[in-house]
Amino acid sequence: KLFFTDYGNAAKVERCDMDGMNRTWIVDSKIEQPTALALDLINKYVYWLDIYLESVEVVDYQGRRRQTITKGRQIRHLCGLAVFENYLYTINSDNFSILRINRYNGTDVQALARLDNAKEIRVYQKRTQAAVRSHACEADPYGMPGGCSHVCLLSTSHKARTCRCRTGFILGSDGRSCK
Repeated sequence: KLFFTDYGNAAKVERCDMDGMNRTWIVDSKIEQPTALALDLINKYVYWLDIYLESVEVVDYQGRRRQTITKGRQIRHLCGLAVFENYLYTINSDNFSILRINRYNGTDVQALARLDNAKEIRVYQKRTQAAVRSHACEADPYGMPGGCSHVCLLSTSHKARTCRCRTGFILGSDGRSCK
């Protein structure tokens, strides 16, 4: 799945399949400017910052069990969001400090370090990486991903795929080759 935020005419948090199909709103009320998103892949939670409502919130992948982690004026200065173990990590854009927020007790906030001009944060750790399994976009015997001549996108599951073409090409009637 692909998760993303939108704060155009109607602010929301959404998810869809990797090929863009099955687009679903998971949060569409009491939300104004969701600017950063982080996923807890193990427990299947979506965290986001709303800088207008000055809050950090969480829901499960279906948009249920919504909770506010923390709220206050300091939120409007946050950018980027990552989750690892019991904490959320973000950047304070006023002083470029890395903040650690306990995701179970939002009042436990600590400044860890400072990085000039930091705008985004990511956690890279082996335990955060999903195990790779066989999937529909693996290279075929001719080296084409999922048998697609240009781009292979996972669809409704790791066993299904959709072929797409680069700009200027159209998908052939076989659903795999681009012309």
